[in-house]
Amino acid sequence: MHSERHDLIVLLGPTAVGKSRAGNDLALKFNGEIINCDSMQVYEGFDIGTDKPTIEMRRQVPHHLVDILKPSAQFTAGEFVRRALAATRLIEERGRRPFIIGGTGLYLKALLEGLFPGPGRDEQVRRRLEQEADEKGLEALRRQLEDVDPDYARTVGKRDKLRIIRALEVHTLTGQPISRLFKKTRSEVAGFHVLKIGLQLERQELYMRIEERVDSMFRNGICEETKRLLAAGVPESAPPFRGLGYRRVIAYLQGGISLEEAKRLTKQDTRQYAKRQITWFRKMPGVNWFPGDDLTSIALFLESWLAS
Repeated sequence: MHSERHDLIVLLGPTAVGKSRAGNDLALKFNGEIINCDSMQVYEGFDIGTDKPTIEMRRQVPHHLVDILKPSAQFTAGEFVRRALAATRLIEERGRRPFIIGGTGLYLKALLEGLFPGPGRDEQVRRRLEQEADEKGLEALRRQLEDVDPDYARTVGKRDKLRIIRALEVHTLTGQPISRLFKKTRSEVAGFHVLKIGLQLERQELYMRIEERVDSMFRNGICEETKRLLAAGVPESAPPFRGLGYRRVIAYLQGGISLEEAKRLTKQDTRQYAKRQITWFRKMPGVNWFPGDDLTSIALFLESWLAS
């Protein structure tokens, strides 16, 4: 490793494309440790539905940000960035390379492109703007936005109530146009030499893997795991229960749907999620795409990048 150079290798792609396995193999080969970038694998006890790396994989390569939170905790993009940067420093201190692996696009974007430096939600301001939209119509709010931030107004759809209200909320709270604040967004890893590797598969192949993964989740006991978590007092409203599979299993356990229906819906949900991930990652700049099962080419590419 060049002494002054900080390498950061990011492995991304849709669910079931094979990121965990590929990441583990690459980290083993290139003296790496893995930082998990999956918003559900951070939770303790939610193992089967989140398809966590196996114990064997975790023995071979240290994994960070897996099993770090109680199920009731909220995990945000900001929290992910903070913990991922701390893990990166730790890995580098050990003379190893950080590999960020996962499919939560929002977290990756926050880390690589920076977090929006504006204020959080303000319920009072938001309620007032909502009320105004109801009474005077959205068009009136849009005109206000054109007055205070013509640049941003041009990029927002006429009926995009969410963004119009958010932009006016930010302006009310800071006195600044949201477009100016967006320009102040700074990457948290600006000093790093970042390589983005994307894994992809033919749509049919990916869907087949999703079917297999969901079948094995049910075979491996996602229903028992869910029962155990509920019995231990984890509320249905806990964030990880929103993860793929769990919602449908809860409906099945409560007698709302059959087991077959729970499986079918989980497959459908997972396919839709994979589609959204693909769309998101396609828009991400600078991703080097490889077939998910072509580890040889990825390893050669990574080797030459590290030597460059």
